[in-house]
Amino acid sequence: MTECFVGIDTSNYTTSAAVCTVDGHILANIKAPLPVKNGECGLRQSDAVFAHVKNMPAVMEQLRAVLGGCRVLAVGCSVRPRNLEDSYMPCFLAGRAAAESFAAALQVPVLEFSHQDGHVMAAAYSSGQSEQLLQRYFAAFHVSGGTTDVLHVTPQKDGFCIKQIGGTEDLNAGQAIDRVGVMMGLQFPCGREMEALTANCSAHLPKPHICVRELRCNLSGLQNLAQKLWEETRDTAIVSAFVFSFVGQTLKTMTDQLDSQYPGIPVVYAGGVMSNRGLQQLLGKRTNTYFAEPAFSADNAAGIALLCRRTFLND
Repeated sequence: MTECFVGIDTSNYTTSAAVCTVDGHILANIKAPLPVKNGECGLRQSDAVFAHVKNMPAVMEQLRAVLGGCRVLAVGCSVRPRNLEDSYMPCFLAGRAAAESFAAALQVPVLEFSHQDGHVMAAAYSSGQSEQLLQRYFAAFHVSGGTTDVLHVTPQKDGFCIKQIGGTEDLNAGQAIDRVGVMMGLQFPCGREMEALTANCSAHLPKPHICVRELRCNLSGLQNLAQKLWEETRDTAIVSAFVFSFVGQTLKTMTDQLDSQYPGIPVVYAGGVMSNRGLQQLLGKRTNTYFAEPAFSADNAAGIALLCRRTFLND
């Protein structure tokens, strides 16, 4: 019988479950997005919790099908956005309840992690360099709708010691992207559709006047500039290309600042925004740089399952 670990994550956008083996191979990475009404840029927490409750039976049924012939050793779940005492979002209560119930029925332990820990672990795993990265400290950019953080990450037996050393002062990158996309009439979340639109854009773009001071950035200006460009052009491809150019130059400048403080440090880019191939091409010119595959960039429970395995085996 195959021994395995289960991870459960309930972010503000996706209900997720995952399974990994004792040797660290992901057997399943199950996701169910939360529905968002047309014209809206996300969900209120109360709506997100309700959507997770509705999603969970179908997700757990898929999980049950994967676990046939497997023995679950432990269940991991994300219980907070970041690994900080005051970090809290109600949507994670749904995943915690599901994990506790699932584990109680199997009489196995529940191990708790942060959503951010899961993103970093999933990115390290899918980069193909997890063994090397988990031997020493590295830097991680967690870029999504809910975060734009620069992190100093030290691997530990029970997860990570993460220190935020930079990030946004206002809007998150994914937040800005989605606001512009919804403004243009696209369906939330907008990143994938906007990326597809940029493939048809060969126009000369306005220069992105970014705002970066050391490892801190401001992204609220992007929304205003994109709105002005949209009013002038009514061209979704041009506006989308401009948005990703602005985000890319911002992240590149922040990476340059990181290199001035930590020369040659390995850098992992995680979070849904970093599934964008154009951003990866721009930032990947730097050596010692790693990206998650798209399935492990966006919200997922794979990193939680892997952290559960790592913690359980090192206990």
